[in-house]
Amino acid sequence: MTPNRVWGAERARGHVFIACSLDGYIATQGGEIDWLNTYAASGEEYGYEEFIASVDGIVMGRRTYEKALSFPAWPYELPVVVTSRSMKSNDLPIELTDSVEVSDADPADLVSALTERGLHSLYIDGGQVIQSFMRAGLIDEMIVSRVPLLLGAGIPLFGSDGPRLEMEHVATKSFPSGLVQSRYRATTR
Repeated sequence: MTPNRVWGAERARGHVFIACSLDGYIATQGGEIDWLNTYAASGEEYGYEEFIASVDGIVMGRRTYEKALSFPAWPYELPVVVTSRSMKSNDLPIELTDSVEVSDADPADLVSALTERGLHSLYIDGGQVIQSFMRAGLIDEMIVSRVPLLLGAGIPLFGSDGPRLEMEHVATKSFPSGLVQSRYRATTR
């Protein structure tokens, strides 16, 4: 089986769109992302709207889901799958039960199931989930925005036990705020 095929059909492709500090952290040690507010409020268009329009489903970890729940309104219109071994579907707020589901499937089985349901392009979000999808060879493209800030410590984007994964640089652009965004595509070498 080739990495982009699932049971004879093209598998849903995994895409990452994430910001991290210059020293590679996606959140503080306490999981806070308030340091991103300055950049979100800058009025600059970093490509998120275009990105989110290009995917048809979201897979996120429990901590990312809980962070999204803390926002004033649920930020996603797309179907969301929360990966968790401890959370259950009845833990979801009633208003999200039609658009959010919980799964304890491993990344390959989850992508297979979502592919069978007709999804083609998945937004993979959350540090541990991104890392597990990378280990499974299920990340096809990454857009990483480096914020010109050193946190010194926090939750790393890639961790220390990740796989060796060759990526092809597609493009890099910088913004007046100092944010630098790079797009990478997984190679099949």
